[in-house]
Amino acid sequence: MESLPNPPVPQKIGAESTGSAASSNRLFDLRSSLSSVKLPVRNGAEVKLRLGKKMGSEARLCPKIEHGDGGYVLEDVPHLTDYLPDLPTYPNPLQDNTAYSVVKQYFVNLGDTVAQKIVVHKNSPRGTHFRRAGPRQKVYFESDEVHACIVTCGGLCPGLNTVIREIVCGLSDMYGVAKILGIEGGYRGFYARNTISLTAKSVNDIHKRGGTILGTSRGGHDTLKIVDSIQDRGINQVYIIGGDGTQKGASAIFEEIQRRGLKVAIAGIPKTIDNDIAVIDKSFGFDTAVEEAQRAINAAHVEAESVENGIGVVKLMGRYSGFIAMYATLASRDVDCCLIPESPFYLEGTGGLLEFIEKRLKENGHMVIVVAEGAGQDLILKSMQSMDHEDASGNKLLLDVGLWLSQKIKDHFSSNKKKMSINLKYIDPTYMIRAVPSNASDNVYCTLLAHSAIHGAMAGYTGFTIGPVNGRHAYIPFCRITETCKKVVITDRMWARLLSSTNQPSFLSHEHIEDAKKEEEPSTESLENDHDVRISDGSI
Repeated sequence: MESLPNPPVPQKIGAESTGSAASSNRLFDLRSSLSSVKLPVRNGAEVKLRLGKKMGSEARLCPKIEHGDGGYVLEDVPHLTDYLPDLPTYPNPLQDNTAYSVVKQYFVNLGDTVAQKIVVHKNSPRGTHFRRAGPRQKVYFESDEVHACIVTCGGLCPGLNTVIREIVCGLSDMYGVAKILGIEGGYRGFYARNTISLTAKSVNDIHKRGGTILGTSRGGHDTLKIVDSIQDRGINQVYIIGGDGTQKGASAIFEEIQRRGLKVAIAGIPKTIDNDIAVIDKSFGFDTAVEEAQRAINAAHVEAESVENGIGVVKLMGRYSGFIAMYATLASRDVDCCLIPESPFYLEGTGGLLEFIEKRLKENGHMVIVVAEGAGQDLILKSMQSMDHEDASGNKLLLDVGLWLSQKIKDHFSSNKKKMSINLKYIDPTYMIRAVPSNASDNVYCTLLAHSAIHGAMAGYTGFTIGPVNGRHAYIPFCRITETCKKVVITDRMWARLLSSTNQPSFLSHEHIEDAKKEEEPSTESLENDHDVRISDGSI
């Protein structure tokens, strides 16, 4: 693919195409042009082709990559005109909306993109970019033509009702859409024909409640049945709220929609309380989860310091990533030890966890331990008969590490060799945290996510997930969201800050540290961000 002329940012890329041959030729379709792919280089190594896996079928390639000057790479998202080139466009009704009349430049420029890496060296390539989110001057749906639906899948998370509310109110208030359906019970609801009509009035105060008014479920994904239902009902915009498994399902739905040549926009809103979705700065509900976790940690601290040799053990969410445990620990300052899946630990012997507990009890007379649900799974592997079993979403069923760890601590101090009696209290606030309404920060964030998804669907984009990248909302291909899981990098300074706060040992051998460094080579981005959870400035 030849370099683009200056300026290096593409000025017109497929999304606003009218279907002309010149415009369509500028799009880079990997599926039909693999032989001419020249992969960008990152950190001195060629990047592997990214695969977006279809549910129950073969892997699919990310569809659009375009190169520009200075090492510029745009990982674009699909557009309806990619397979329906003759679609008409309409003026965006927002230009007549009095609420936005004071905004100097409300519409996003066609060539605007968001950089994945914002800290670079003088001679570094410009790197990977994503399509910037926001309203366009031209839309591909008339207001009275839109028949939208919303579905929530997977586990509960603070903010689900807020996202539902803001999609409904945004479609109604900004674009004058009147036909909006709620699909009940997750993906199964599509072919079980469980739907409810949603209006701005009916969802007015649902953001004050936890859970989801639509109900949810794991699994139940049947691509053909779902698309048949979408086609039969005349739905042309689908908003899918869920985690990485849900987004894989959304990708499969998009591919079947494209195969049938339907004018249907598929937009994903990523949801995971663990904050383990790749690429985006953070996921909604995370701030609320960290805030609510403080209550459990505070209760454990009160219990522990009120008795002799008191130990409070708190288990928090974090199946594969320990972000909630890490940030809750840093925010609390009452935690003596934090255990997460990314950082191995051991119980017995010199430098082990049990020795550290003894030492801390002798020093302070009490201690608080925070453990993420996925931590220490290698230590309890032998007793985990459910290790090879999965839930309906494909997640491994884990044994309760909090109960296991609590029992190990009790057994250690009850042995004949120990003369120290302990009082241990175990607190598991998992379902209490999942079920609460979102806080103010998450409410605002959910609004931005919902509005960005609406603007993208109305502008004809499809097969995308919305999320902030370095504080700017962008449209991200499904395959980038589902290809990997974001994890705490234990060789970064944020984890070092935690170790400094708790004064706990790292429990890592020299070999562990070297392996971690090899897996996560330090980048210039990490020097600035330390893999912090970045907060969006609200600009979309």
